[in-house]
Amino acid sequence: MTSSVSPPNPADATPSSAISLHDARPFFEKALVHGIEHGIVPPEKVDAIEADAPKGMVQVARYFGTEFLRPELEKARERMVNLVSLDLLEESAGDLGRAALLLREHSFLSRSKAGSDRLRRLIALPQNSNFGFLSTTGEPDVQQLSVWSLRSHAEYRAELARRTAIAGAIAAAMWFAEQFGLDETALEEGGADAEGVIRMGLLWHWMHPAAEHWPHAAAFEKRVATLRRKPAKGPQELDVPAGMPPELVPVVRPWVAPVQAEAARVLDPAAPLAPMVRPLGSFRARYFLVDDPLAELDEHYRSADVLLDESGDGETLAPASKTWERATQGHDDEHSLLTMFLCLAAGTPKKTVLTEKLAASLVRRVRKLGWQPERASEFILAHAAEGYRAAYLELWSAFVTEARVLLDDRDSGLHEAMALLRRECHVAG
Repeated sequence: MTSSVSPPNPADATPSSAISLHDARPFFEKALVHGIEHGIVPPEKVDAIEADAPKGMVQVARYFGTEFLRPELEKARERMVNLVSLDLLEESAGDLGRAALLLREHSFLSRSKAGSDRLRRLIALPQNSNFGFLSTTGEPDVQQLSVWSLRSHAEYRAELARRTAIAGAIAAAMWFAEQFGLDETALEEGGADAEGVIRMGLLWHWMHPAAEHWPHAAAFEKRVATLRRKPAKGPQELDVPAGMPPELVPVVRPWVAPVQAEAARVLDPAAPLAPMVRPLGSFRARYFLVDDPLAELDEHYRSADVLLDESGDGETLAPASKTWERATQGHDDEHSLLTMFLCLAAGTPKKTVLTEKLAASLVRRVRKLGWQPERASEFILAHAAEGYRAAYLELWSAFVTEARVLLDDRDSGLHEAMALLRRECHVAG
């Protein structure tokens, strides 16, 4: 059956009703056709592409699954064309003439590999700016390649821009951390995000340029109080620190104005300081402060909780138990206590239970930075109930004697160290 409707006459189309044609062909195909039509790609090169394509399809199908199923081969063909198109687009910036020259000068399979290499570099970039996810975020490489080899060039460019920005923020955060003696393990264990580290790095450098350590809440409060008392001698204009690598300056520069505005509120004597440093407050959500397990102990010795006897010889009476109760979270079993003592000795946030990942991270930290068992002993003497101190010290001393394996680099796989922690501490699977 034929239609009685006559086809539209192009001459009758008005500008408002004219339809623009969209060329949906892959860029590789457009470049190849352009090259053939303009004599850039010779016939022998076309023959070479036709010979290489089937071999490449089989290799791609085998890598992602199997080369024995037709649907897998069809998908492999689509992946190859996408990979070649990706590399041609990136190298030529969309110029068909330049892309045709690339097809003439290089083999088809080499352009496919170049496109694959671009995706691998994309996948290697971080997906999340939180240091706690850097080592675990993302699927296995083959799965991500499987997904991204079928994505469009526009999606690739958008994801590349996003991940590049994240990588830049992480690099800037690491630079700030290094200036104040903070290692990546502490950032990971603290769940720090790069943006929070950058904000705090800018603010702390401005508030305390001579500082050698990253601030915990007590140190931050003390510095703020000092600056509030002496505003005339306080810092003036906040800016990117001198000595920052040039490639990081554009990453950090956009944060300067917001942090400068925040700094004015921080130094305002009318603004309550305690809510600002509260762990779940909005300020702490945006500005990273370390959780120092010894900060409370230091403050304890400076507070009224520690009393001197009348002789003035510095001997302390039994301290209040609030700090101990907060640290132990009500757990008084040996495994939980040893876990908390170990965290103190290693200089990590106090916990009474560790995940397998955190336990392994703690062992690596101890091997890299060492540990100070006396910290736990001091904490016991200062905070434990007087009737239990001797028992806790004996428990800790016995563990320290056994814990030489924590420092033994011969246990490269951490097998013996992890076995000790699972046996003596509280490690959750």
